[in-house]
Amino acid sequence: MEKKPLNQLTPDEIRAALQETKAAYDAFQAKKLSLNMARGKPGPEQLDITMPLLDALPSGASAVSESGDDCRNYGLLPGITEARKLFADVLGADPDEVFVGGNSSLELMFACLQIAYVKGIAGCTPWSKLDEVKFLCPVPGYDRHFALTEYFGVKMIPVPTDDNGPDMAMVKQYVESDASVKGIWCVPIYANPSGIVYSDDTVRAFAALKPAAKDFRIFWDNAYCIHHLVENPKKPLTINQACAEAGSEGLFYQFVSTSKVTFPGAGVAAMNTAKANLDELSGHLGIQTIGFDKMNMLRHVRFFGNADNMRAHMEKHRVILAPKFAAVLDMLDAEIAPLGIAKWTKPQGGYFVSFNAPNGTAKRIVQLCKEAGVTLTGAGATYPYKNDPDDSNIRIAPTYPSPAELKQAMELFCICVKLAALEKLA
Repeated sequence: MEKKPLNQLTPDEIRAALQETKAAYDAFQAKKLSLNMARGKPGPEQLDITMPLLDALPSGASAVSESGDDCRNYGLLPGITEARKLFADVLGADPDEVFVGGNSSLELMFACLQIAYVKGIAGCTPWSKLDEVKFLCPVPGYDRHFALTEYFGVKMIPVPTDDNGPDMAMVKQYVESDASVKGIWCVPIYANPSGIVYSDDTVRAFAALKPAAKDFRIFWDNAYCIHHLVENPKKPLTINQACAEAGSEGLFYQFVSTSKVTFPGAGVAAMNTAKANLDELSGHLGIQTIGFDKMNMLRHVRFFGNADNMRAHMEKHRVILAPKFAAVLDMLDAEIAPLGIAKWTKPQGGYFVSFNAPNGTAKRIVQLCKEAGVTLTGAGATYPYKNDPDDSNIRIAPTYPSPAELKQAMELFCICVKLAALEKLA
């Protein structure tokens, strides 16, 4: 098919291009592929470079933490001292304001929501006893965030984003005028799926909010803060620093984990917030558990030593992942850009490329890919209630497939985008 803007094709050219693209699609179906790109999972090569972690705490090694506590036993609910210091260094926080939990930051987010829902926070009425609770949801966004708030029956309000982050005029209007707005989801560095980095002005605007609800919290999911794809990444303003300057230290809950740094199923997660918030949450978490896996915390601390070594480890990830992202972007630039039918992000970090297909075609593209053997994240997943009003956004996750598999998957993806666009034109 000639690569020129589809809106310049004559009806005869559209029919011919549709026939040609359908033949290419049928050829892919005949290959009987079975590739899964539905989630942003580390690939095997990334997991291989973390295998030495298993030797960081060999049999016979001391299991005593810096505080003199035996990590094999009960206790230390907020985590071992050296793990709190490690995550504090990563986040630019005070170790006394860091809580180290199990392997999942989502588990900590769920716990924060559950405490607010069942018991209430900051002396406020539990959400379960209110007529309505609302959460702001920057879109496109992270499907698991939306699943958490939907689970608790929270009404989700989409907030548009641009290259600087969420629409802060809209955020301010909702937060400062409506006491039923209790929170907002944020992925400030390499947002999921767009890969944008919130501007310093946006971070300051968050810190300057004067919420109508005393129990409003910014859920600041900093999952990708050290997941760079370029050698000289941006160094954005931290929420800690911005809130300290604005005198609003208790406004945020910040989350991070080593899920895509070491092992996704056996990493370590941490939460950072003002000490008063942390003390309140710990009082509730202490009912749930006597303590999280301190041996795994100790293993991670001894493997990394400090945050600089963790960042050096992430450079190994960058070397593996950067070519995969380049392959995706090169294919889109070569096959889709000349057609003038779609836009996509070119992230400098994180785990995804956000692709905006022609309106009304995202579900069709995902369906076509699946029927030819490539599973993508479901269309609409990046919006609350899986409702993308334009049926346009698709999250591309390049990290797990091998380079050869990724090449095949993207060839098919581009064919499916063309096919769906041509079907609509025809």
